[in-house]
Amino acid sequence: MRGIVVTSRDITSWVAAEEARLRAEARLAHTRTHDGLTELPNRTLLLDRLRQAVARTGRGQRAVAVLLLDLDRFKVVNDSLGHGAGDRILTKVSERLRGVVRPGDTVARLGGDEFVVVREEVEGQIEAVALADQIAEALAPPYCIGTAELTLTASIGIAVTSDPTTDADALLRDADAVMYRAKQRGRNRWDVADDAVRSRAAVRLSIETELRRSIDNGGLALHYQPVVALHDDAVVGVESLSRWVRPGRPPLPPGEFIPVAEESGLITPLGRQVLRRGCDQLARWACVAEWQGATLSVNVSPVQLVRRDLVPTVAEALAASGADPARLALEITETALLTDLDAASRALRKLRWLGVQLWIDDFGTGYSSLAYLRQLPLDGLKIDRSFVAGLSTTAVDRAIVAGIVDVAHSLGLVAIAEGVETTEQAAVLRELGCDRAQGYLWSPAVPAPDLEAWHDTR
Repeated sequence: MRGIVVTSRDITSWVAAEEARLRAEARLAHTRTHDGLTELPNRTLLLDRLRQAVARTGRGQRAVAVLLLDLDRFKVVNDSLGHGAGDRILTKVSERLRGVVRPGDTVARLGGDEFVVVREEVEGQIEAVALADQIAEALAPPYCIGTAELTLTASIGIAVTSDPTTDADALLRDADAVMYRAKQRGRNRWDVADDAVRSRAAVRLSIETELRRSIDNGGLALHYQPVVALHDDAVVGVESLSRWVRPGRPPLPPGEFIPVAEESGLITPLGRQVLRRGCDQLARWACVAEWQGATLSVNVSPVQLVRRDLVPTVAEALAASGADPARLALEITETALLTDLDAASRALRKLRWLGVQLWIDDFGTGYSSLAYLRQLPLDGLKIDRSFVAGLSTTAVDRAIVAGIVDVAHSLGLVAIAEGVETTEQAAVLRELGCDRAQGYLWSPAVPAPDLEAWHDTR
């Protein structure tokens, strides 16, 4: 060897660039797996950790507990104080949850006001319930936002497994299902998943999948029940009711598939389809002499009422069909008004601008305040069938119905009784001055051709 050639190069800038690239990739990876507001793991990272935790139960470890919590009435905070204040509260909630858990636990945010806590090596439901109580206690102290002091509670669903073959998504669904059950039972409480919950969840998923296909394929039908004027028994309107026609199987009652549609978001396309078909039928009846003055009513779910697309959906259905807005009545349940009165009031006033009628359905079951009833742009009150059932035999029900009729008339509204099945009930309603009624005494809900045939034979 006679010599050495040495080549040198300044790599300082290259190293800096590589470090910047690695930091950017790390930030991107963190963003993909963490919630941007609270910095907690998001659903993606949560499910990954949950799958690993469930798999470890097969290695001699004890059970895994999943606690899914949803803040009660959190929407009121956003509506009253703004989303900025709501975000600050969510951040404080995440901090309180971190303060409750052990170092090996996972606290995640699913989105909105839903959080999840995963704890491994629990002894079973007893320890999971104790953790739920600790979470409730940690969330209880007031939250100070500016000059406002708020108290929040949470509904918590608990699912526990020691089976390593358990599906992580299914475990999370179980916790979600019992969380909603806790809300239905009064909020600010916990509930534990059991075999019955899992069975109902499986049925619900099956209904949701099949319902989605039926909506897309036009498998839903409308049936119509006549509404009569009690003073002369003349047909003055019809109520349209959704029916799910399933080939080879009996129709599924609305009470079983409407809640699934509301929870899954399918209520939007379903409601749009019902409004469109109802308005089309109303326009067809406008060309028939004996049906020209009839009003057609359509039920609007609480979920639809607070959606911004409800008013455009109604306007589009009326415009496409050419139906008279004054002959369309939208039925809003009393509980929908109580859920968010301000939002409901705004929606009702916008619907009023379209010229449609507005009725309160199931009146008397939602503990209404008469003070706000007079502030809403209403046209009618429908007396719930539970009061009508005992009308001819129970003095209390008779007094309640009489009171509702008086309230309706004092507010300039029409009183309509539902679920009338006997001539005795109809007679009492006439005596009390009720304006209209519907029920099996006249006809059940039937397809439009059958209703027309029934009308022709009266």
